[in-house]
Amino acid sequence: MLVDYKKRWKKFLVAGVTMALVAGMGSTLPSAYAGGKIGTDNENQWISLGMGIRTEFTAAEHASANGGSWNNRFGIDNARIYVNGKIHKYIGFEFNTECFSCDGPQSGSQISADASNIGLLDAIGKFEFNPYVNIWVGRMLVTGARDELNGPFYAAMYESFKTPFNSADFKGTFGNGGSGRYGRDNGVTFWGQVDPGFGHLQYSAGVYTGLQSCGSCVGGAPGGPNQQNSVLWAGRITYNFLNPEKNPGYYTSNTYYGTAGDILALAVGMNHQQNGAGSLTAPGDMTVFVSDLLFEKPLANDGGVLTITGEFKQYFANYNEGTTGNGAFNGAGGAASVDCFCMFDGMSYQGAALFLIPNEIGIGRFQPYARFTSVQPSHSATRDETEGGVNYIISGHNARISAFAQYGDLASLGTNYSPTATGDNNYALKVALQLQY
Repeated sequence: MLVDYKKRWKKFLVAGVTMALVAGMGSTLPSAYAGGKIGTDNENQWISLGMGIRTEFTAAEHASANGGSWNNRFGIDNARIYVNGKIHKYIGFEFNTECFSCDGPQSGSQISADASNIGLLDAIGKFEFNPYVNIWVGRMLVTGARDELNGPFYAAMYESFKTPFNSADFKGTFGNGGSGRYGRDNGVTFWGQVDPGFGHLQYSAGVYTGLQSCGSCVGGAPGGPNQQNSVLWAGRITYNFLNPEKNPGYYTSNTYYGTAGDILALAVGMNHQQNGAGSLTAPGDMTVFVSDLLFEKPLANDGGVLTITGEFKQYFANYNEGTTGNGAFNGAGGAASVDCFCMFDGMSYQGAALFLIPNEIGIGRFQPYARFTSVQPSHSATRDETEGGVNYIISGHNARISAFAQYGDLASLGTNYSPTATGDNNYALKVALQLQY
């Protein structure tokens, strides 16, 4: 296969010039932001309003309709409205929305809406008593892996979700054959932090609706593996050997750009649901083990910030049914039934290193990085991706521009985990913008 290197580098040059122009023009932009908090005479009663958008341009090799050209595409990845507040010293709330299917109808495991629409993302009642024991109730993130608890806006790199999804991401519905959306589910989470004398121990544990099968699906017949409607159990423990991480609730960040000082955090987590995978005729338990690491070091004499992240996931989707298309494959062969909740089975890992350069250029600082991702299904081909790029950090997670290149077969193989799945190693060049307040 002949590779047109001239076209490839021309696209990357255009991406770099675009990024430089934005950096240069930024010095003429006003630095003021709109205020978002409304309070009363009672300091324990207030409400705040915020927003967040993420948009990306992608040029992907062999991804056009004819399969032989570069696919060029602008997209809206997220458009959110945040509402937070307090009504009592110990009682607060959180209400967030998201633009589901921002670019119109899409297929896949995470998005199922027929058209772009603004919908409910989070609806949380918060009972926060002290650092040790707190309770959140409603629709919220299922605790587990750091990449989920970062969310897209607090990840170190623009495309944060490279490894397989947990069940709360796998289908874009709640109940009746679904198990959540955008990592969220309905339930309750207990969280807190204790200081055992050396370091800091953070925990979060919850029980959630999880996958709920239907007694009368299409045609009036029962469907799905979880006919007894068991719940999903989840938990996470993080040990901070150096400084503690300070985030709202049990949320996390994948970098603090040096503002939190020295960070060394090691975490383990788990999701489990009885009969949480498979189908009515081939049910199986679903268990996910995760472990992740965050190391961040501001270098002496304002020498920049080094950040290293790593993640490992092991999925046990204990059912025996093959699939076609986007599902997982677990040994039996043949086509999956229409009610199959075909969770991924296998392991994955990724690691990244980032360095925030101390000197400002224009209105921000550059942060070059490199990342490697490997997804290894139990019964399908391993797929890998190498990524290198640079973030332009204007205001931490609130204003960031990214330009990056990817190479591998992770995108071409996608979520086709059948034994006969094949894919090519392709390039992709991307430029992305993140803004929130």
